[in-house]
Amino acid sequence: MTGPFRTFLFAPGNHARRRVKVFEVGADAVILDLEDAVPVAEKVDTRGAVTDALKRSRTCPGYVRVNGYETEFCYSDILAVAGPWLDGIVLPMVETPAQLRSVDWLLAQIERDRGMARGAIDLMPIIETGRGLDAVTEIAGAGTRTRRLSFGAADYTLDMGMRWSADEGELAHARAAIVLASRVAGIEPPVDTVFVHIRDEENLRRSATTARDLGFQGKLCIHPDQIAPVNGIFTPSEAEVAEAEKIVAAFEEAEAAGSASIQVDGRFVDYPVVDKARRILALIERIRG
Repeated sequence: MTGPFRTFLFAPGNHARRRVKVFEVGADAVILDLEDAVPVAEKVDTRGAVTDALKRSRTCPGYVRVNGYETEFCYSDILAVAGPWLDGIVLPMVETPAQLRSVDWLLAQIERDRGMARGAIDLMPIIETGRGLDAVTEIAGAGTRTRRLSFGAADYTLDMGMRWSADEGELAHARAAIVLASRVAGIEPPVDTVFVHIRDEENLRRSATTARDLGFQGKLCIHPDQIAPVNGIFTPSEAEVAEAEKIVAAFEEAEAAGSASIQVDGRFVDYPVVDKARRILALIERIRG
């Protein structure tokens, strides 16, 4: 799976209509939820319903958020939903690399028993406690199948006794730490937290822009109306693409002539600038398919 992963949209696994319709609203990936959105009394029965939904024809990757590692549900959640129909597990409340390695091992056994290639099922942890953030470098570098981390600000601010404000300034340290740990580990850029105020598009856009500028590749979403704004923010604009194409073309011409530093429209261009331009072009190519 190469993405793009600008938007991961949650849907409650126990809601018959939503767990099917969620695949039709334009998100880059879908997360069917067995954790917070499902009452305790319905968690066990919801496993089969989620699996059935994933086996239907769909146009984007399907993930399942299982219950936390320390709960009584996690192990059986994974056994029930993992198979060729599943693209990935979202593991909440990750606090140690050992938790991630344990689930990675379990998925490897399931893949072997069900005739799948090892590593076929993605594993995306959510960093959402102080303890998890403190260990984020070790979690990112745990040597598992994990391709990217994600951030959960609701539980993080609860755990830390923080007030989750509209401008989200209090999240800056956590966001920066998660991006840095991902880069040090050599995995993909992480996915940012949900934004819980569904009708506040202005602050949703601000939140997504901040996350993009800090180095996140996308955002978790909780409502279909959030998809278009967030996808738009994490998609390079036509002007950015045109500028990137111009920079790459000019630099390649100059490099062939023996120069590795030039000016393009009054802007100094060397290898770091060109590499960033190439990343923009690679991203837009993935988005356009």
